[in-house]
Amino acid sequence: MAADPLTPEVSDRICRHMNDDHSDAVLRYAHHYGGVSSATAATMKEVTADAMTLEVNNQAVRIPFDHVLTDSEDAHRTLVAMLRAMPAPVTRGES
Repeated sequence: MAADPLTPEVSDRICRHMNDDHSDAVLRYAHHYGGVSSATAATMKEVTADAMTLEVNNQAVRIPFDHVLTDSEDAHRTLVAMLRAMPAPVTRGES
């Protein structure tokens, strides 16, 4: 499947997928990259070539990427790499 340019429509598709299927990852982005440790929920609002924007505690949190994204496939690879670069989440009951 060919990658799509990062248009507003593609950004909406990415955000809808992340919010519907990976809300735990979006919250982890807010905690780790956004620095909002108090967040209990986060929503991905936009993905552009240079950053993602989350809504956290009714505030926009912009998280820049480490490079300019070229297309939707690059966005996918980058979001996955950012998640993998974070420390593993601690679950309740672990010591």
